[in-house]
Amino acid sequence: MKILKKMDRKELPPMNTTAVRLYGKNDLRLETFPLPSIQDGEILARVMSDSLCMSSYKAAKQGAAHKRVPDDVSENPVIIGHEFCGEILEVGSEWQTEYQPGDRFVIQPAMNYQGSLAAPGYSYPYIGGNATHIIIPREVMLTGCLLPYQGDSWYLGSLTEPLSCVVGAFHASYHVKRGSYVHEMGIREHGKMAILGGVGPMGLAAIDCIIHSERRPSLLVVTDIDAGRLARAAELLEPETARKNGVVLHYRDTSRADDAYRDLLNLAPEGYDDVLVFVPVKSVVELADRLLAEDGCLNFFAGPSDPDFCAEFNFFNVHYAGTHVAGNTGGNTEDMRESLDMMRRGLVDPSILVTHVGGLDSVIDTTLRLPEIPGGKKLVYTGLSMPMTAIADFEALGRTDSLFRQLHELTQQTKGLWNGEAERYLLEHGKRL
Repeated sequence: MKILKKMDRKELPPMNTTAVRLYGKNDLRLETFPLPSIQDGEILARVMSDSLCMSSYKAAKQGAAHKRVPDDVSENPVIIGHEFCGEILEVGSEWQTEYQPGDRFVIQPAMNYQGSLAAPGYSYPYIGGNATHIIIPREVMLTGCLLPYQGDSWYLGSLTEPLSCVVGAFHASYHVKRGSYVHEMGIREHGKMAILGGVGPMGLAAIDCIIHSERRPSLLVVTDIDAGRLARAAELLEPETARKNGVVLHYRDTSRADDAYRDLLNLAPEGYDDVLVFVPVKSVVELADRLLAEDGCLNFFAGPSDPDFCAEFNFFNVHYAGTHVAGNTGGNTEDMRESLDMMRRGLVDPSILVTHVGGLDSVIDTTLRLPEIPGGKKLVYTGLSMPMTAIADFEALGRTDSLFRQLHELTQQTKGLWNGEAERYLLEHGKRL
């Protein structure tokens, strides 16, 4: 599938950008190169932060075999990264009534423009999150995928896209009344919900989002097999907070239960209306199936890297109890708008996703080793030079480095989470690229 062709451009004085570009399988390069002057339908922007995604790892590993990466990527490399936030610098004449220099923005990468899979961060030579400066092509604006961002911290903008994936999962679930063929989209309001393998970063975002959404379950049970991560989840997202929002929240360590199925069913004897699976593990998927109530929806959120990943599903229950499966590979533009609104209103804090912070020069190594690096989101500040560093390591590093000492003190003010004050300090005192 060929996505892009080179565009003819006016020969105007260029500006330079520094970016991580993909040339093929496992071939990422940090390079400085000129950007052409923008055309009338384009926008020049500065990228401030990007959040690394497993999808970029897959693109780097597959190269031209990836469905969003052009076949000629070895001759026409693309900039990677699609969870980014930045500032508009210059606006082409077509968009000057809608966008202004100084506007902050985020981008929905899944544009689906004219049926194409082309997306920023996978398919374009001049736009991607792992760059200092980019040219936003006309189709991003035409599809309504250049979204205004009004937050005062860049990193929260970068987390809008991953948060929208969670929001999208709740919308992708559905239920069908017996005797009806109409799919009622969304989780069952005031129903019983379980999130299995749910205290990783995306699981934490899901808990935060669902207990603060307008459509909430009455019971939420979150499982994992790591006692430490469960304790951390309970510290960050307390059952008492959920209770104030009408949700009874339980955390369960299924590694210690003699019979995890019975333990979970004791909390919801009739079964669960919505079960979300956050780990691509066969036994967990099959446990989710067993837990479904009548008309129960299994939402497979986890993205397996194995194209042959399979698990058994009880088709007796499909026939007689109407159980079913849903899934989604990301949020859409409306999910991003909803995520931005929830952040603006202070309902959710996606800081819970971030476990590491680094500069643009850490992107290549981090991207290629992403599955091996524990923790959650790896946050990149594109104008800085900094190794990808775990927030949990700030204290030890701070014994000999004043930058990390101050970052540790600032993150301790928010229970070890990255925050706006830490960002501002790093941007002011960190090493420039």
